[in-house]
Amino acid sequence: MGRRTARWRRERARRGHRERSVRARAALVGAALLLCTTAALPAQPALAAGTPSPYAFAPDARPVTGTTSTSGAAALTPGSTYKSSLPSSGQIHYSLDLDATSDAYVSVTAIPTPGSTFTARDGIRVSVEDPDGRSCSLETETLDAVRSARPIAVWGVREVSAHRTRCNSAGTYHVIVERVRAADSAPDTWDLELFATSEPPLRQTGETTAPEAWNSASPAPLTDEDVPREGGSGFTSAVSAGQGVWSSAIEPGGTLFYKVPLDWGRQLYATAELGGPSGDGYTVGALNLALYNPARGLVDDTSANYRGKRTAAELAPLPPVAYENRYAKAERFRAMRFAGSYYLVIHLAAGIAERYGDGPFELTLRVRVGGEEAAGPGYAGESEPRGLFQVAASDREAAAGNGPADGTGGGGDAAMTVLAVSGIGAGTLVLVVLGVWAVVARRRVGAW
Repeated sequence: MGRRTARWRRERARRGHRERSVRARAALVGAALLLCTTAALPAQPALAAGTPSPYAFAPDARPVTGTTSTSGAAALTPGSTYKSSLPSSGQIHYSLDLDATSDAYVSVTAIPTPGSTFTARDGIRVSVEDPDGRSCSLETETLDAVRSARPIAVWGVREVSAHRTRCNSAGTYHVIVERVRAADSAPDTWDLELFATSEPPLRQTGETTAPEAWNSASPAPLTDEDVPREGGSGFTSAVSAGQGVWSSAIEPGGTLFYKVPLDWGRQLYATAELGGPSGDGYTVGALNLALYNPARGLVDDTSANYRGKRTAAELAPLPPVAYENRYAKAERFRAMRFAGSYYLVIHLAAGIAERYGDGPFELTLRVRVGGEEAAGPGYAGESEPRGLFQVAASDREAAAGNGPADGTGGGGDAAMTVLAVSGIGAGTLVLVVLGVWAVVARRRVGAW
């Protein structure tokens, strides 16, 4: 344990050095951009700096405003991601224009305001109604015992089924989102990220019952040497992590996102372990581990209390990925209906800092992938977004540690991305930025 802790601290120190270097470069480039841009534009009034969101929204998320009624509700397009907001009371509405053959899903991720007052009953409710106002789905998710500002995602579902007449027709459907809150909760506005997807029908209709026989035994936990892999801050920035033991640092109130590629027939087991300072304190729901499917529908989640010694949150066994799981009775089984990237989301409650300090704490994620790979169900078309319900070769490589874990293609710095897309285009600006970059790069080489 002593060697492992020392190695973890050294790795954290190295990671901190790299992060400081990246921040320094981004700051210098940002300063150059600011100076050149300010010189080229008319004077603008200063804007008050807001508190940055702890959640990393999709870079291509489109802003959209929910309406208070179905009349004039903003349209969501399957395959797209949106950014919106949710008031503390009342319903907000969005619309979906759907055909009569494809299943559709809208995942709504709510980001509670850090530092606000919460109860276990705080959360969101998402429902979908057909063109005649009949209910297609209704799901609610709350913060539960964690009572900390963690992102929670709830999906609305429209399924085309031969066993019922409602929700099968083409037309305009409505997605309704509302806050679930106790009277003594803070009446603040929450940020939302909406992810709309569609699933094509099958070429041939197969079984309409869920598999009954599958291995429900929990395997022995992996004891491999852990590999440092820091998680992302949102679904889009989730870091790939296949079978193995992965370690990171996590701070109170922090949330880490990982994604695990799962093909048809494969089975996922996951455990998150928290190691921190010893003591006599007791924090309820300190560590939360949640699993979401490729459409960002909640599969299951679990929490562990912290008593001043190493503790673990482990997901209960789940069936292998199968199209027919959608016919199961248990919701956690029905959600295992797609191949693709599944998301493990880990949150450390902010309240743990009251007894054990600000951390960071040592986190270990153990991931095991079992089952036998199987053939897919045979879709008659493409999903939106394309390739959502399949495992790409790049995802397999990244999960195994053979490629960029974040899927960005090599760890390019955000500052260079800003430069590339800024659109300023002035030759003087380019020379200034490249000059600053060269100086920082030389210093970095010297430091290493």
